[in-house]
Amino acid sequence: MRAVIQVASTAHVEVEESIVGELPSPGLVVLLGVTHEDDEATARKVAEKIWRLRILQDEASAESTNAPLLVISQFTLYASVRKGRRPSWSAAAPGAVSEPLYEYFVGCLRQLGAHVETGRFGEMMNVSLVNSGPMTIIVDSADLA
Repeated sequence: MRAVIQVASTAHVEVEESIVGELPSPGLVVLLGVTHEDDEATARKVAEKIWRLRILQDEASAESTNAPLLVISQFTLYASVRKGRRPSWSAAAPGAVSEPLYEYFVGCLRQLGAHVETGRFGEMMNVSLVNSGPMTIIVDSADLA
């Protein structure tokens, strides 16, 4: 599982020109990609790591400040550009695998106490955000102990 996390003062996601999810206050935007080896244990571990990362002002975490999260599925995080000019998506899990894990990940964050908004899985989305800092962190489950 791979996540790109951005600290944002504002953010929202639109589908067909309608806002479907937004940060009600400053928080984190999480772009989440799922690969073939991921499972519920991986999703829980990544959710816990993100919730507790001390990346907000004064080294605070989303957990300690109750900052909201906007979580958006993004299979393109597993694009490979090793060969040629066209990215390969073979490392990204198919929707039948990744959608339940994406939903499980969101559920894990909510169980931890997070206010979570989402985009719509598999839809064409427009994401708008103001990155604060700027602060952008990549969390890859392959790097977690």
